[in-house]
Amino acid sequence: MEHLSVNNLKQIENEVQLKGSPAKIVVVSKSFEINDILPVINYGHKDFGENRIQEAIDKWSNLKKDKKDIKLHFIGKLQTNKVKFLLPLFDYIHSLDSLKLAKKISEEQKKKNFKPKIFIQINIGNEKQKTGILENDLQEFLETCKEVYDLDIIGLMCLPPNDGEAEKYFARMKVLKNENNLKNLSMGMSNDYLKALNFDSSFLRIGSKIFGQRN
Repeated sequence: MEHLSVNNLKQIENEVQLKGSPAKIVVVSKSFEINDILPVINYGHKDFGENRIQEAIDKWSNLKKDKKDIKLHFIGKLQTNKVKFLLPLFDYIHSLDSLKLAKKISEEQKKKNFKPKIFIQINIGNEKQKTGILENDLQEFLETCKEVYDLDIIGLMCLPPNDGEAEKYFARMKVLKNENNLKNLSMGMSNDYLKALNFDSSFLRIGSKIFGQRN
């Protein structure tokens, strides 16, 4: 009998296909034990999201040696002093939110000779309590990341305000992506991924809809 998490993942995969979308599902495995995650790995899923470095090192270091096609996505707030532990374990960083962090990632990728794929986090609702780059600062920030720090910026990420108007923010993100000639958007979580697909999201970050609620 198939594991519940695999059934849940298949259902989401079907929904993505019905929308005709090539979006990747990043299975957010943070705070779940490896035994909870193994059925999804054994099903053949490749992309997983974590937000705590030490937990990720403990869980994934050996697994990634065995299964070289697994891709790890860092999806939380990233502190500069943690970047040295991040590479080369993580293939993607979804939360670049400052020049200070850009500089640190640049230094580490030179040292480790490993370039992660990076999303710039946009503070799309101009919320004081959230980090991220403001829309008006994006163009200059993007140029600095590419030209000064040689970062592989592949797209934009957002956490829209929790005001029931996700579509408005997703639509704006799509415009920003196109204006800046970027390919990818990381947006849409368990509660709003179908809405995000309507605005060309290419990476969906889904956890509780697959594994159930965290303890």
